[in-house]
Amino acid sequence: MVVHHRRAGGQSQHSALIEVDSESDRVQQVLDYVRAHLDTDLSVEKLAEVACLSVRQFSRLFRAETGATPARVIENLRLEKARFLLEQGRLPIAEIAKSTGFSDRERMRRSFLRSYGQSPRAVRNTAFPLATI
Repeated sequence: MVVHHRRAGGQSQHSALIEVDSESDRVQQVLDYVRAHLDTDLSVEKLAEVACLSVRQFSRLFRAETGATPARVIENLRLEKARFLLEQGRLPIAEIAKSTGFSDRERMRRSFLRSYGQSPRAVRNTAFPLATI
């Protein structure tokens, strides 16, 4: 018997990893770098260096092309990757926080509450409702 996984009502259908795109090669190169290095320090200075632009010029160009600040895009990408890992149910929450670039569980929890309205544990429990019994 094959049973397809049914997505819970609270789960988002869009992908921040796919949604963010740019017109210029410089910003696209930065987005690719961010996606590959979510677990590292992604300061605006570092991203400007990757784009070969000054910090001010990079910040203006990035916002003009993506419609968001670098910090907001990075947080959204980290949240999406963390949510995916939580829904897989294999790694401890602290390890997911570290591997997605959040400094600790608490920072990840606050970001989840702000963006999704629920904690990482609640997201995991939604993906695996029988695991809480």
